Amino acid sequence: MAEGDGERISVTHGTGETGDGTVGKALAVLDAVASFGRPVRFSELLLSSPYPKATLYRLLQVLTKQSMLTYDIERQTYAPGLRLVRLAHSAWQSASLAPVARPYLDALSAEVGETVHLAQLDGGQVLYVDKINARTPLQMYSQAGKVGPVYCTGVGKAMIAFLSDAEVEPILQQQSYHAFTPATLASPDSLRAELVEIRARGHAYDREEHEPGIICIAVPILTRSGRVLGAVSVTSSTSRTSLAGLNAHLPRINAAVASIAGEAQDWRFPDAAE
Repeated sequence: MAEGDGERISVTHGTGETGDGTVGKALAVLDAVASFGRPVRFSELLLSSPYPKATLYRLLQVLTKQSMLTYDIERQTYAPGLRLVRLAHSAWQSASLAPVARPYLDALSAEVGETVHLAQLDGGQVLYVDKINARTPLQMYSQAGKVGPVYCTGVGKAMIAFLSDAEVEPILQQQSYHAFTPATLASPDSLRAELVEIRARGHAYDREEHEPGIICIAVPILTRSGRVLGAVSVTSSTSRTSLAGLNAHLPRINAAVASIAGEAQDWRFPDAAE
């Protein structure tokens, strides 16, 4: 693991209790199936489901019929379907920074020889939209498409540090503040103090806050008006470098971020006021 947490998504997320009705429930079940990262049995889903057995079964049948899920008769397991894969690929192409950023991420990774992440905010979480492995890869959780906590990742802190107070406060209240390591910022107040420092210096660190031995430096991707589009990080381990060593890559990271921001600003994420 690094830069992201493998916390499983419960099917309580996006339920009809929020007024989303059947669509919200179905999406929550999709989230639950996907969160396992492997084919999952009905009995496993039922353990964390807020719905009665019959309701969960009906939702799974609808999703399977619509090719959003597939069902393996022999193994009796559910998995994301090809229709969902097509939708995900379309979203990756049209709604994420990944297609714009990929050439710059490739070049940055080749220059620094370390793992490079691209992330965007997804509500109160970090969504990893791309990852370029180091020449000597590290074992870590983060992969494109996975989500992680904001409060103990470099990319998460880099992004929320540049949000307005009105935007950041609800995000701070959503965090679990689980202490993954002794270095984890485990309270809203400690995180707020860190965000002040990040805004002052322009970049964030992960000081082994999510995983022992894993460190990173992260820079936000901002439009010309200061709107947060995402963040780029360079991640390594304490066994082969230090925060000071990662600081040496800052000019290259800033150059990559500036290129991504400029291209994304004019093509995919224009601000009407700019």
